[in-house]
Amino acid sequence: MPTENVTASRRHAADERVQITNLSKSFPGTRALDSVNLTIGAGEIHALVGGNGSGKSTLIKILCGVYQGDPDGSIRIDAHVTASDETSPAGARESGVHAVHQDLGVFLDMSVAENLALGSGYERTWLGGIDWRSLNKRTRSLIERFEIAADPNTQLRAVGPSVRTQVAIARALQGQSDSSSGLLILDEPTASLPAHEVALLLSQLKKYAAAGQAILYVSHRLDEILAIADRVTALRDGRVVGTYTAAEISEDFLIELIVGSVVEKAPRVSATSRVDVPLFSATDIAAAPLRNVTLDVRPGEVVGLAGLLGSGRSELLRTIFGDLRPSAGHMRLNGRPFAPRSTAEAIKSGVAYVPENRLHDGVFLDETIASNIAMPALASYFRRGRLSNRAIRADATSDIQKFLVKATGADALLSTLSGGNQQKVVVARWLRLRPTLLLLDEPTQGVDVGARAEIYDLVRAATDNGAAALVAASDFEELISFCDRILVIREGRIVAQLTGDEMTPQRLTHIVLETSETSK
Repeated sequence: MPTENVTASRRHAADERVQITNLSKSFPGTRALDSVNLTIGAGEIHALVGGNGSGKSTLIKILCGVYQGDPDGSIRIDAHVTASDETSPAGARESGVHAVHQDLGVFLDMSVAENLALGSGYERTWLGGIDWRSLNKRTRSLIERFEIAADPNTQLRAVGPSVRTQVAIARALQGQSDSSSGLLILDEPTASLPAHEVALLLSQLKKYAAAGQAILYVSHRLDEILAIADRVTALRDGRVVGTYTAAEISEDFLIELIVGSVVEKAPRVSATSRVDVPLFSATDIAAAPLRNVTLDVRPGEVVGLAGLLGSGRSELLRTIFGDLRPSAGHMRLNGRPFAPRSTAEAIKSGVAYVPENRLHDGVFLDETIASNIAMPALASYFRRGRLSNRAIRADATSDIQKFLVKATGADALLSTLSGGNQQKVVVARWLRLRPTLLLLDEPTQGVDVGARAEIYDLVRAATDNGAAALVAASDFEELISFCDRILVIREGRIVAQLTGDEMTPQRLTHIVLETSETSK
């Protein structure tokens, strides 16, 4: 832990910006939070860790006024004291609570100035039109204050992911005259950022804290917690396990806090298939931004795809799944030509796809767990022309147990589950079909370390039975520990393949960031 952060923690220890006292939250059949006590000092980066379903999201929603807690608790932010059962979005704003979530809510086709104005409104001329000169002047002031590497008129699509996150933070905090009040909540802000973008963002957050900003930081990436946190509070089953200073924590200790026991790090395993004929192959595939992509995957293999956002890794998976139509090239699956005209055709051929954007593409939040799991194979549940809900619930109950999903039952709405448990449901939906080819895009994004191991164990069990998997992920350590080999994709082309001892974070980072002019 950097010395300046530890010093900052001590300097502001007496200045408790936030005090959460006896905070509880009950839902039908479960107690999501149980007498939580937590303090955050001015100038402190306070990390909140815990497994999926530990209560982190519930705590954040109460602080933001989305949920109300049970009676008898309280939340104090500066001089504002709110009873735990009287929270509201308006009250949270008045108290100075500002949250930036994994889904930033920014608009890529709008300028930096326009995105910032969405948080406070546009300056107007006397005729009622937008006063662009005044807007750009205010934006330049915010850019300077938050050290954003962009111009007011820069389209957000043209800047890197970390800069987009900075814009979202600036939009949230722009109403504060300084950093001497309020609380900034960052909920998985780096979930989809590559390593070099993460480093840029963490550096900026340290500067915000040094200026006095109180920050509650939530992330499943333990290396970030170790790099940035002054103190860490761990939640498990809605209760505070403990609060620790930076000097007291290590990665192994954090894992034990989150899971409740020591998790052995599984050594990287290699596919033992002796089959030389690929299960899947693609030759000279083109589908914007993909260009002349050629690859193959053999039975039993897990092949990783490493690349920056926009490199084409997600588009490659979508093309194989029939969601994008290639303009050139051809594919083969199980020794036969494969050219799905739809995702339904791909599923029928034995291809399964876990998308990157779970909320947008992967789940039906207002439906039950049973309905979500049954969706791809709904036709198989018809009995004499009628849908058998009993069979759907029975299979879902079995999958809940098999995949260790924390839920009250198969009839629970998916929206009541934590993000990690929602992801387990998505994976369960596809693995129960026993697919031949698994396409996984950020399969453990927002998933705690224990659930991550469980998901990959299930995927590896499928490949051990003859399936194959293509996995795209931003976390290089994750790819290295899980994959048999890794393909690096950059600007729509596969530029390298790494195997064995070549697969190191340093080597991957170097190749991913290497400019196309210097690549061979």
